[in-house]
Amino acid sequence: MLRVAALSKRFGGTQALKDVDLEVAPGEIHALIGPNGSGKSTLIKTLAGYHHAEPGAVAELDGEPFDLGHVTASRHDRLRFVHQELGLVGELSAIDNLALSHGFARTAFGNIRWREMEGRTTALVERFGLGIDVRRPLATATPVQRTVVAIAAALQGWEGRRGVLVLDEPTAVLPPGEVARLFDIVREVRDAGASVLYVSHRMEEIFALADRVTVIRGGRRIATRPVAELTPRSLAELMAGEEMGTDHRPAPPSGHAAPVLEVRDLWAGPLRGVGFDLARGERLGITGLVGSGHEIVPYAVCGAHAGPVSGRLRLPEHSGRWTEARDAHGLGLPLVPADRAGEGVIGDFSVGENLTLPLLDRLRARSGRLRRRRESALAEDWIRRVGVRTAGRGARITTLSGGNQQKVVMARCLAQRPPVLALCEPTAGVDIATRLQLYDLIERQAGAGMGVVVSSSDTQDLLALCTRVLVVRDGRVAREISGRDVTESALVHAMEGTE
Repeated sequence: MLRVAALSKRFGGTQALKDVDLEVAPGEIHALIGPNGSGKSTLIKTLAGYHHAEPGAVAELDGEPFDLGHVTASRHDRLRFVHQELGLVGELSAIDNLALSHGFARTAFGNIRWREMEGRTTALVERFGLGIDVRRPLATATPVQRTVVAIAAALQGWEGRRGVLVLDEPTAVLPPGEVARLFDIVREVRDAGASVLYVSHRMEEIFALADRVTVIRGGRRIATRPVAELTPRSLAELMAGEEMGTDHRPAPPSGHAAPVLEVRDLWAGPLRGVGFDLARGERLGITGLVGSGHEIVPYAVCGAHAGPVSGRLRLPEHSGRWTEARDAHGLGLPLVPADRAGEGVIGDFSVGENLTLPLLDRLRARSGRLRRRRESALAEDWIRRVGVRTAGRGARITTLSGGNQQKVVMARCLAQRPPVLALCEPTAGVDIATRLQLYDLIERQAGAGMGVVVSSSDTQDLLALCTRVLVVRDGRVAREISGRDVTESALVHAMEGTE
């Protein structure tokens, strides 16, 4: 259905792709996997016509040749994409975003039939069983809801078509229930006669969904194998080029520790009176289904929630005074946000500028001028500490892979030396090697006494990082799971309310 041969792409002195071959069979779900920076996104963007391929590359769609780097009407209709950066307009509603690619329903006089557009859009997004107000701007939607809208946009008019649907990290911020529904929809697309090219860092998804997998590393195709012939370890070794473990479990906390953060009666969005204590060196997980409110907790604790907030917070080892939740920003607790591109980095800034941004007051001389040497030394130190792969601190942050951008965001938070670190979906869109590096980094900080709050819909994160997990349902803490009781089965049942 899709054949690409001898695909190469260079950006200046960087060889992003080198003679890559890829074949996707009719009716196949074909996974594409590789470390951050391996060239996956470049390959997808070249297929989409965003990048031009180097001379010599050839491509066919259902036997018909097409030029890599050029978009045609027929190709647009039969080769569709959901990119990792979703390509949605936040100021517009779901109705408008879907209409951007497929047009508005109009009367004979050219007026838009808004009722029909609303019904059509609602029907598309309801396939996911996720409540979305299709009339509101997408900037007010959660990352999960925006992902659903992007997938719905790609599936418009797809039924019964021969072609290829390309999904680039579609489940990066989806909890288990929504992942299962997405898998059902992907299989429905496949069963209707289409092929699917599925890009993911979550190996459990590849083994659950894909027929074959292609591994790329360093811009080259390493292997294409039937998934049935692989194990998680052998696939990880193909990705990393060396033997590596895929299991990671947190070290148990050492004895009783005093709390570093106390939260009482927290109300924000759907949250209804959530409270908890976080001990020194503890890694506390917070999870739940979409709409439960679990993803709001880190934002509210750090004073970054956009809506009304009430409740009280205290850092006992610092001022010891209770702070109103609406003034939580004054506590100075840093946040690693869920939406890395929209909330975590400034694309026009360099790696170093993104890293030192919240530390400028500390880096100023008495005259008010920024001490550039100190700033450079600080940036270089943290780039080294967290293992950011970059051409240098002066490189634009957008030249880095998603995993390395996440390391920069993490380093920016850690450089502030906070007593508590709050993370929301910390490993969304990163490969297994980077994921393990982030796990080790977080565990080292906890071992040094930092309290860590991890809000995640990824059970792998919770199992790997957390010694205690709060499960939120309908805005309230419905269950607390700790120690050896933190298992995938227990988490899923608690989220679904079937325990």
